[in-house]
Amino acid sequence: MSKTAEQDFSHLPPAAGRLGAVFARPKALAIACVLALAGLGWLYLALLVANMGGAIGALGPGMAVLDLVPRAIAALCRPTFGLAMPEGVWGAGGFAVVALMWTAMMLAMMLPSASPMILTYAEIAETAARKGERIVSPFLIAAGYTVVWLGFATVATLAQFILTRAALLDAGMASASGLFSGAIFIGAGLYQFSALKHACLRQCRQPFPFFFVHWQTSPRGVFGLGLQQGLYCLGCCWAMMLAMFAVGVMNVIWMAALGMVMTLEKIGRGNRFTYVTGAALIAVGVAFVLAGFAAHWPLHTI
Repeated sequence: MSKTAEQDFSHLPPAAGRLGAVFARPKALAIACVLALAGLGWLYLALLVANMGGAIGALGPGMAVLDLVPRAIAALCRPTFGLAMPEGVWGAGGFAVVALMWTAMMLAMMLPSASPMILTYAEIAETAARKGERIVSPFLIAAGYTVVWLGFATVATLAQFILTRAALLDAGMASASGLFSGAIFIGAGLYQFSALKHACLRQCRQPFPFFFVHWQTSPRGVFGLGLQQGLYCLGCCWAMMLAMFAVGVMNVIWMAALGMVMTLEKIGRGNRFTYVTGAALIAVGVAFVLAGFAAHWPLHTI
């Protein structure tokens, strides 16, 4: 039996004793935090998709597969509490819905990719707790990390409004221009080879040295650690996140794929996977550009 399990909480009331035993296990709390928040993000996104009228395939490449879901099941899944996405002129309610959508995307896509960092902190904290040292709940480091991506969600909401007004996104929040989509993918692919990308990725992959040097035992300090790790993650992944504008903001197929790629990047070793991903993004971007040129200048007009 671990020393954590052997800690004596008999001096506390039964409920408080059980709660104290739970909070003495930072690793279990960290896992629960990541699963719960990411799950809430995916649930909200699923409800948004189910609430959208028309063919789901119009939301972007790959989404047509969800049109195969039997209508009876789709009707059961369709919420009735009015999650309406803004079309045309955005009001305050439209901005709120889009901001919530991007927030859900951040929780669904980025928290799983941050789980190695959060678990590393939790393991160090659990070891410190067994030694009787002061620790701070992993909720605070997750909160600091999340605040950074909430800021990104706010910026992305404003960017979506601007792109919609510029007619680069259509009413279904999918790209209206193959050239625009291609430029985003090529830019994201090139960023995979940049020095800044690899400097940030190195910090995401090796959080233990960071925590060893910057360890904090106050709530404010641990929240600050989360902010710093969130900034490293933002520096690593922002370009790939912008690909959602190219494939459709509500394209949950691409959300899952990109989220998996970013997670694999952070748990991997070496640069091969990052370079291969960059080359693949550039190839997809070139395909979008060629398709865009073909749409504007069909062969029969030449």
